[in-house]
Formats: sequence, structure tokens, C-alpha cells
Amino acid sequence: MTEKVLFVDDEPNVLQSIRRGLRKQFDVHVAEGGEAALQLLHGEHNFAVIVSDMRMPGMNGVELLSRVKQLWPDTVRMMLTGNADQETAVDAVNHGDIFRFLNKPCENTALSEAVKEGIRRHMLIVAERDLLENTLRGSIKALAEILSLTNPEVFGRTTRHKHLMHRLATAMKLADIWQLESIALLSQLGCVTVAEELVKRKAGGFHLSAEDLQEFVAHAKVGADLLAAIPRMDVIAESVRYQERNFDGTGHPADGPSGEDIPLGARLMRVILDFDAFESSGASSADALHRLRKQQQCYDPAILAALESLLGDAATAAPVLTTIGSLTDVMILADDVRTSTDVLLVAKGQEATSSVRRHLQNFLIQGLISNEVLVIHGK
Repeated sequence: MTEKVLFVDDEPNVLQSIRRGLRKQFDVHVAEGGEAALQLLHGEHNFAVIVSDMRMPGMNGVELLSRVKQLWPDTVRMMLTGNADQETAVDAVNHGDIFRFLNKPCENTALSEAVKEGIRRHMLIVAERDLLENTLRGSIKALAEILSLTNPEVFGRTTRHKHLMHRLATAMKLADIWQLESIALLSQLGCVTVAEELVKRKAGGFHLSAEDLQEFVAHAKVGADLLAAIPRMDVIAESVRYQERNFDGTGHPADGPSGEDIPLGARLMRVILDFDAFESSGASSADALHRLRKQQQCYDPAILAALESLLGDAATAAPVLTTIGSLTDVMILADDVRTSTDVLLVAKGQEATSSVRRHLQNFLIQGLISNEVLVIHGK
């Protein structure tokens, strides 16, 4: 097998024995102690299986495998130790999510079979993750694109939200960026139940009466309930549910969490939605940020700081004119595309995907839109 396996022990003789016994079957790597193992993982971090001793100076096996679970969850974790007491086994399983618990001395045959099982488990984890990230992500993108084309006034701006989400998540070095982008794309799903004019006013940064605001914010629960019915969408659903919840515990829903107990995706969306609304109302990026600061109690300070840092970076590439026939997937529309009768076809911020290009080509053939559109290059 070509998958890499890491053995960790504070006794060099034990590691040498394991290497000799298993090197013909696996790509064996060894580390003397927990700190050395973490350094090796940080450098390569694509190990299928890690097998750690329990009693080691400095960092014991439970502590090491708990760190591995947090930082490299795809790596299958096993413990090989001479300390076979029940408390150690319970700690190892509970804190390190151990796949196998083996006692020293362990024959090479038994150790080899355990490692093979661990590798098979790793392959299943990776396959499931790929299915989730590719199939589910593709489905989410397709759904969001259909919504943006059928109702660009409401859903066209979600692509802008996704791009800002990506930039913030990258700047903050967050994990599972695809999931955060999916939250941005699906955050307005419940708006299908809200009057379109009301949604436009809210998205444009206009003041809403208490009655209108109550009607509008109900969309978050509707969208969350729809998403929660789909397998593996629970994390996305909860972020959609609390996107209108303020960091200080105010906002909607009234009986929700506060501070860092609010899902991270919801905290990000709270900043993104308001920033985009202020910009849509005609404010510059600097003015929009200033307005956020004036109500900073509503936002996670770390996210607000990340947004401020992004806006302080080099300016975004200037928009350029191009023809509809020259559009590519990496281009983003820098302005709304409207027909000669002022019907919005595609909203500013929408990616020029193949379906968007076909949509525009159809109207161009009918002579209802100009052949030139304003674009910027995306990521």
C-alpha cells in the first residue's frame, strides 16, 4: 500500500522494530515523541494512519491524538501501548476518537491487519468527504444559479456574498471554505416566501418598519427549515437560521445564542449582508465599513477586523468591457445586465457561468441587450 503510516513512540528500539517488520507492506514513517510527530504532520500532513504509544514524556498519546483529530481529522488514529488499564482506553476513545486500541507487545501480523483496517477506514473517510464536497457543492451551486437566473433581483447578489465570504474565510485561515461559500449562496433561499419589493428594499439598505422587518427576517427560519430536511446540510442550515442574529445577542430570532456561540457562518453572513446592503445603497466601501463600525456591537470583532484588513489591501482590479461572446467562467459581472425595457436579467456580482452566458446570448440574439458587458476577473 502506498498510503503513509506514522508510528510514534519515545523508544527508538520500538520504532526500529516496527519499521523493519512493516516497511515492505506500508510507507512507514516514525517520530520519537508527540512534538516530533506534530512537526512531521505539519510538514507533510497527508498520513492515512497514525499509531501512537500512550506513555511518552511531554505529550502523551491521548494528547497527541486529540490534536491530530482536531487538525487532521481524515487521519485515522490508533493507540499502541503497554498501559492497558480501562481509564486509558476510555480517555483515548473519548478524546482522540481512537479507531483501534492495541496492547504491547503486538505481533507484526496483528499490527499489520489493524493498520490495513485503518487505511481502509481512511479511504472511506476521504471518499465520503469528496462526495460531500464535490457532489453536494455542485448541487448547491446549480441550485443557487437557477435561483439567481429566475429571480436576479433577489438571488443575484448571493454570488457577491459568496466572493466576499471566500475572501474573508481565506484571510482568516478558516477551514471548510466550500461550506461557508454554500451558506452565502443559500442564505436567501427563504426569500421565496417574502414579497419581492420588501426583499429589494432590505438588500438596498433602506430602512424597514418594525412590521416589515419582522416579515423579512422570517425568511431565515424558512430557508433553514428547508435546508435542514436535506441530509448533511445541518451546519449550513443553522448558519442560515441565525444570519440575522447580532453578536451581542440582539436581533433575530429573539431567543438565539450570542457571541461566539452563534454559528461561524452566521456571524460571517451578518457582516457580509450589511456591508453589501450599504454598498448597494450607493455607499463606497470605506463608507460602508464606517457604517458597520457605528453599530459594531452587532458583529464579531474578528470578522470586522478581517474585513477592514481586506479593504485596506490593494484595490480590486478595475472593471473592463467585453463582449458576451468573450465571457468565460473566471469573469464576474461588474454591473447589472438589463434589457432595453429595464428588466434585470443578471445581477451585478454574478459569475459568467455557462448557463449565464447562454441566458445572455438568447437575449442578445433577440436584440434586447447590448453586446458589451462590464466584468472583472474572479479567483
